[in-house]
Amino acid sequence: MGATFSVLFWLNKSKQRKTTLKMPIFVRITVNGKRAELSTGKTIAPENWEPVWGRVKGNTEEAKTLNCYLDKINVRLTRIFEDMADKGQSISAQEIKNRFLGKETRKHSLIDLFETHNKQMKSQIDNGYSEGTLERYETTLKHLKGYLSMIHKKNDIYVEDLNYSFMADFDVYLRAEKSIGHNTSVKYLRNFKKIVLLALKNEWINRDPFIRYKLALNDVNKEYLTKEEVQKLRDKNFEIDRLDHVKDIFIFCCYTGLAYADVEKLTGKEIKKGLDGEMWVMVNRKKTGIQSHIPLLPEAASILNKYQNNPTNAIKGNLLPVVSNQKMNAYLKEIGDVCGINKNITFHMARHTFATTITLSNGVSMETVGSMLGHKNLKTTQIYAKVVQEKVSREMKQLKAVLQI
Repeated sequence: MGATFSVLFWLNKSKQRKTTLKMPIFVRITVNGKRAELSTGKTIAPENWEPVWGRVKGNTEEAKTLNCYLDKINVRLTRIFEDMADKGQSISAQEIKNRFLGKETRKHSLIDLFETHNKQMKSQIDNGYSEGTLERYETTLKHLKGYLSMIHKKNDIYVEDLNYSFMADFDVYLRAEKSIGHNTSVKYLRNFKKIVLLALKNEWINRDPFIRYKLALNDVNKEYLTKEEVQKLRDKNFEIDRLDHVKDIFIFCCYTGLAYADVEKLTGKEIKKGLDGEMWVMVNRKKTGIQSHIPLLPEAASILNKYQNNPTNAIKGNLLPVVSNQKMNAYLKEIGDVCGINKNITFHMARHTFATTITLSNGVSMETVGSMLGHKNLKTTQIYAKVVQEKVSREMKQLKAVLQI
């Protein structure tokens, strides 16, 4: 919907001149209910002013000359407004005033700021940022451009014009138009808010327009494999190499908690002897850059030994023959069906399994699990502890039912 615009001439009584009793004529510009005012440089006696029409009374030469002057101001202001509207620019009363006075202020484009941020992030891949993080910001930018085009009929907007409703409408767009779930929408909105905070730090805006907008994630059920299901996978031998390799790598991650990005680049340099004389996996997590130190359990060590002389590893310099994450997940679905596991197994489920079935369920402290997983704070690890507590609660209810028989 187009912006509302009006021009009103009025007498500023607060600036009445004591010597002549004349009052200065001001002009008020209103755009979408917001005002900007400036002096016309002309004065007139209040008894010669018609406030309803905003013009000088009478047909004297002086009245005609002054009204003609006011008409020209009105025309100039209207043309500025129409020119901005035709170009699809963000319009405000203050900006029209500035252009009229020849003080056109430099505005800062939201899309330019976002694209600059992403370029800088791209230049720091593997030096503070990961490809996955960049991809999420690029996706956020793509959705933001789609939102501007569909809802606002614009290619861009000035950061100075952002407000609470812009974020709220963008949220609705993600969910309604793009069918994106709550948590994913919140993550996109958080990415967007980071860009807005850059504008705040650069002092391009005076306040965070989204400060009252709540961006809370819903708790999700992190699915994992039980001890019995892990054993089913370990016991199953596949004659097809691709399935056998994927099964082994998945099991390896069930006993180390490594994410795909970390096991995919795992090399011998990251298998080190610890202070206890035992072998450890010591990696910098690709996602966060935080160090993870994980004791190499026998189950994981045996898999590394199995692939010690694998030709694929020799070419890549890695310890395990990891294929793409997409292929991993496709093969894991096939493996799960063969093993009779009625769950949608994804590669990331190995990390959840390490946190729940392998460690927390066996009495490893939450602080230790968080450290091994490379979590930035304990709240992330507590999600897994909650899952374990729910499992204990269900089993204890079953036990109570048995005891009551």
